[in-house]
Amino acid sequence: MNPWRLRLLTQLDTLGTVRAVAQTAHLSPSSVSQQLAVLETETGTQLLERTGRRVRLTPAGLILARRARAILDHMDAVEAELRGFGDEPSGLVRVGAFQSAVHTLAVPAVTRLARAYPHLDVQLLELEPHESVPALRVGDADLVITTTDFGELPLGPDLDLVPLGADPILLVLPPEHPAAGRGPADLTAFADEPWALDIPQSYMANLALRLCRQARFEPRVVGRFSNYMLTLELVEAGHAVALLPGLAVDAGRHRVATRELANPVTRTITAAIRGGSPPHAAVHTVLDALLLSAANGV
Repeated sequence: MNPWRLRLLTQLDTLGTVRAVAQTAHLSPSSVSQQLAVLETETGTQLLERTGRRVRLTPAGLILARRARAILDHMDAVEAELRGFGDEPSGLVRVGAFQSAVHTLAVPAVTRLARAYPHLDVQLLELEPHESVPALRVGDADLVITTTDFGELPLGPDLDLVPLGADPILLVLPPEHPAAGRGPADLTAFADEPWALDIPQSYMANLALRLCRQARFEPRVVGRFSNYMLTLELVEAGHAVALLPGLAVDAGRHRVATRELANPVTRTITAAIRGGSPPHAAVHTVLDALLLSAANGV
């Protein structure tokens, strides 16, 4: 059985549709379907069945997908062991991190690792919580920095979690705003303000909407950005207020005012790796570096 085709099958089990697998694998849906058909021929077993316009895994397909995930993890572990016969960790570790964790946690860790382990390659991927956990589960990332507070995508027992720290959610205001420089903020007082939010269905967009609605108002949204720097620029220019995680607010780069919330909200930052098999030694090395970055910054 071809490992690449097995990985496509595990991705179908995780993502649910051929189209989603195709997008993740950068293939066309027809190419994915063709490769899964070849896998059926290789195994001599019906792995897929069509229900309307969609396909789903047969009981045999489900069994193979679950077994294949363990097989692929074991193959990765064997490759890491072979690379580990040298004197230092080596090989590629793909780290997915949400935007504000990239420069505060991931970059310092990578800088430290580059000096200590020149044969260790770390690839950084900007992945928000709604993207990083699926990427980890299907094998597109080896370690992710995420949050345990993203209720739309719970972290299950298939993942091993390592806490990195806590990060408060702050109300961010233009520097000359009348409410700047005061104590904890009651969001109700900002119901008539223009708001900048993250892109729809992202962690911060959903959190900001939930907090505003708990304060009994629907925010008037004047900007949506997936980049916190753009949000901060809009706030700095006096065109909006925003709710952002503390890690995202660089007071040295942007002239903005911040206030804690009257009802404090804190997100829990965690590293996650796939469970069920020993991680690469290189993954452990990267995780240790992230823990050191967290101890120095979060």
